[in-house]
Amino acid sequence: GASSGPRPCCAMALYRTEEHGQPHSPGYHLFFKNVAEENGIPTKRARNDEYENLFNMVVEVPPWTNAKMETATEESLNPIKQDVKDGKLPYVANIFPHKGYIWNDGALPQTWEDPHRTDKSTDCCGDNNPIDICKIRSKVLSHGDVVHVKNPGILALIDQDETDWKLIAINVNDPEASKFHDIDDVKKYKPVIKSTYEYCKAWLTEKCDGGAINWTNVQVCDSPFHCSQEEARSLVESVPFSLNKGSNEEDQVWHFLGK
Repeated sequence: GASSGPRPCCAMALYRTEEHGQPHSPGYHLFFKNVAEENGIPTKRARNDEYENLFNMVVEVPPWTNAKMETATEESLNPIKQDVKDGKLPYVANIFPHKGYIWNDGALPQTWEDPHRTDKSTDCCGDNNPIDICKIRSKVLSHGDVVHVKNPGILALIDQDETDWKLIAINVNDPEASKFHDIDDVKKYKPVIKSTYEYCKAWLTEKCDGGAINWTNVQVCDSPFHCSQEEARSLVESVPFSLNKGSNEEDQVWHFLGK
């Protein structure tokens, strides 16, 4: 977002994604790579009232796909990969007439729902993950896209006695964005985002226990977890690079709701 925080080494102006491993397998990883001239990430702007409530959304799951992808918080450089539950790769069910996810699903970087702090709104501790984002409207994005969004609202879920915040967001460039925005409502929910950002900042500077989460990074120079570009490249290259596009199989079980 636009809020101040740990000092970045350089502006994250440009980036591209790099795939390693076979899709729909535990070895698949999607890394982010800084480049001199590639696809553009939204530029960070000086903090002011106009941009106070704009945030960068990292897209983990495009709509109409079934694989449950998420940021791997326990791995170095936090790539996007498919979740594993009980040794199996989970897939979201198809509920007719929809297929898989019905929105662009993602996360708000540099936020952390602290599992050691009780949320005042839910009376439950955080789920040890970044804040989730559900981007409404119809444009289909891709794994690893980063877009500027604003949030008309936020929803708190309780999953296995853990708080799981869902930010309802819309792309600021959407032609209908102005119809989904009420600045008073956005400011009312701002403390939730700010508190999870502060938890993440404390963890980045090693002022609290981050548990098993890995925050190795190349951007925040004053973080004890900072690594060089060369070290980051070695971490990425340690993941097998081969891609087998011929094995893109998902569970295609359909469910129908009765009247």
